[in-house]
Amino acid sequence: MFKPLKRSLLLLVPLFLLAGCNTIVMNPSGDIASQQADLIVLSTVLMLIIIVPVIFLTCFFAWKYRQANTQAEYDPEWDHSTKLELVIWGAPLLIIIVLGLVTWVSTHKLDPYRPLDRINASTLLSPDHKPLVVQVVALDWKWLFIYPEQGIATVNELVTPVNVPVRFKITSSTVMNSFYIPALAGQIYAMPGMETTLNAVINEKGQWEGFSANYSGTGFSHMRFKYEGVSQDEFDGWVIRNKSYGKPLGRAEYLQLEQPTTKHPVVRFADVKPDLFHAIVNRCVEEGSVCMDTQMMADSMRNRTDLSADELAILINDAMCRIAPNADALPIMTSAKKNGYDPVSN
Repeated sequence: MFKPLKRSLLLLVPLFLLAGCNTIVMNPSGDIASQQADLIVLSTVLMLIIIVPVIFLTCFFAWKYRQANTQAEYDPEWDHSTKLELVIWGAPLLIIIVLGLVTWVSTHKLDPYRPLDRINASTLLSPDHKPLVVQVVALDWKWLFIYPEQGIATVNELVTPVNVPVRFKITSSTVMNSFYIPALAGQIYAMPGMETTLNAVINEKGQWEGFSANYSGTGFSHMRFKYEGVSQDEFDGWVIRNKSYGKPLGRAEYLQLEQPTTKHPVVRFADVKPDLFHAIVNRCVEEGSVCMDTQMMADSMRNRTDLSADELAILINDAMCRIAPNADALPIMTSAKKNGYDPVSN
């Protein structure tokens, strides 16, 4: 008598364990994450419309037509029912159509590259609003956050104002990672030599955890950072305090920071070179290296102009490590125009 009861209680143990979980994904504090949570609920409900009846009917038929039930109807000649076929095929088809429409709309509406059009469900944004830009670099095994407009940077600490749109520009120094703050928005991959974008906003003051959701080596499990939503005044004060530390972040400091470490403490920088992120994306932080965009421009010129190999080599040397946006391509573009080719118009 007691053995079945014990087995039943053991089956409830996982539910007690789950009761202590913080379901932040389904109860987030950012508008984008909230819309994603609503999408998960809607998709689950639509699928349960099919799943629940199937499970119920499976159990019902197994019980009704069990061997001990001699009163169950038995019709060996039955082979088809039009009404049953309509239900079996029609209902799932309708669900698939609805899911397809929901997926189409939400994919475009929640596109991470799409600028925000609202703060929350009741507050719209003007089309000419200016978001806070944060440049994110995934390092081994820590996160570097650069605030280009404020001229500061932090390691393993991210702070943004509440109800202010934020545009994250994300890249990686070595291997692919995944930037993920469950309370804010879905995960976005960080890849070396590429820049991905995430537009998001936090609607509540508080502190949450961010981490890498893509395995990237030995220190992956400790690749976590603190994310904090604060008021605008608190954010301004935080920026001023960071500037007072006076620690610069240039190429030499970045190359040292780039070295693999685990459980890296929070570090703050007050003077960040404005073109550092561009150099990181184009993999030309080291002195004497050629930026990827410069090399690609040279390759394009080689195929589409009459420049000789020697002329191209001179142009590349002139453009080497000019990592300010668009400045590294200036010598090549100038020379190309002299040769009758305009990279902009072409």
